[in-house]
Amino acid sequence: MDNFSNERNERRVVNNAAGLNAFLTKMYGWMSLAVLVSAATAFLTVTAISPAVLTGGGMWIAIIAWFILPFVVSFQALKRPSLAFAALMGYAVLSGFVFSTLAYRYTGASIAAAFVSASAIFITMTVFGLVTRKNLDKIGRQAIAALIALVIAMIINIFLRSTLITFVFSIIAVVIFTALTAYDTQKMKQMYNQAGSTGQVSVSGLAVFGALQLYLDFVNLFLQLLQIFGMGDER
Repeated sequence: MDNFSNERNERRVVNNAAGLNAFLTKMYGWMSLAVLVSAATAFLTVTAISPAVLTGGGMWIAIIAWFILPFVVSFQALKRPSLAFAALMGYAVLSGFVFSTLAYRYTGASIAAAFVSASAIFITMTVFGLVTRKNLDKIGRQAIAALIALVIAMIINIFLRSTLITFVFSIIAVVIFTALTAYDTQKMKQMYNQAGSTGQVSVSGLAVFGALQLYLDFVNLFLQLLQIFGMGDER
């Protein structure tokens, strides 16, 4: 009886590990796809569209939609995974369109340095979030609180237009999103173990939700690092 019970427990552990690996593969795959779609869209926009289009009213509409779409993906992910995935890809395209303006402000060297650095930080922290046994909930809450305060301070600095303050804020933002990358990774792993592995929620929907969270972490790391690396070459 004990042998049967042990064998059943071992099978449950193996099945859960296999399910977790499949979930992570899907989540990271969709997150990576979103990054590639954004990069391709930005490249095509810069090469095929006139700069005048990127500074007109259409850009403001795109920016407004850019702020709204993440909420759509988050709210629909567990209810309508297919719709949420389509919205995620649409958001990636929109992000690429908005980010295409960066090519006119920063040099290629600064963009490349920021992307490589963001990738290195992201990979390091997401692996840490997966393997650490330390509960990151407290760090995550502190990072979110710090992010809210930083956003308010950044809005104030729009009127002050201080280059030094912008530089300092960018460094703080990198620290915040570094912590959030590890926190979000651990959170998604916990959400799968608690709900996804038991069939309480759609695994695909959970993967879309996680892909969005990690995509936002990576993109914000990239943008803040770009401000740091490109401080002297804004055009």
